[in-house]
Amino acid sequence: MDNSEKKHALTDIWDTYSGNRKENRPIAHIPPIERIIGEMFAIGEFYYYVLNLTNSTLSNHHPNLLKLHGLGEYPENLKDIIDLTHPDDLPFVVKAEEEVVRKIIEVGRESQLHLKSSYCFRMKTAGGNYELFHHQAVLTMEDEDRNLIQSVNIHTNIHHITQQNPYTVLITGIGPRNDFHQIKIENPLKPASGISLTKRENEILALIAKGYSGPEISTMLIISEHTVRTHRKNILAKTNSRNSKELLRKAFECGLI
Repeated sequence: MDNSEKKHALTDIWDTYSGNRKENRPIAHIPPIERIIGEMFAIGEFYYYVLNLTNSTLSNHHPNLLKLHGLGEYPENLKDIIDLTHPDDLPFVVKAEEEVVRKIIEVGRESQLHLKSSYCFRMKTAGGNYELFHHQAVLTMEDEDRNLIQSVNIHTNIHHITQQNPYTVLITGIGPRNDFHQIKIENPLKPASGISLTKRENEILALIAKGYSGPEISTMLIISEHTVRTHRKNILAKTNSRNSKELLRKAFECGLI
């Protein structure tokens, strides 16, 4: 694999973050992908890849990447992934990553490996059409000086759920952190959703999106099943949803997950 960096739309953004290692460094370490996937959710066909942040090269691709995008070989550089993005969505992706870097700086380097970022954008598929994908990224490795050197990115095709981009970036905590930062990036064609969930409702919505049942959520959050049902009822009411399927669609459209 060629480890030389190719310039792409996000290079300058991440170069502004002092915690991003600038020196080109090959990485042999494979992150615990199965554990990391457990911190994410994929409601539909998905794939992941490991991103070397020092030179933008990719490795450890999930085979669905070829299938979903109709590619004959695995992309070697992040630029190859960005080139699949709808041109009209690229300015949003750039702004989204700017917000991710800003929030990481705000939270602090000591917590950067316990944050997950997510947002949506359209990507070209095997059929030649552009469909909406949900992007999630977890930073997985830093050097001895806490400079970032690796992340795992997962892309899920959510076109079957919604075709409406919420133009929202989420920064959530994983492991010991419970952050929930919802950052709206202005889109003049899309009015604000006006939906506001409590911290506990956001936690339960995220677990519902991961496919957990009421009893499982009760055990994980150490609350009664009755309390889980009450929160679920309130979430359905606030989002004006009749069932879980409609709830997930509206949650994506409103940038709640």
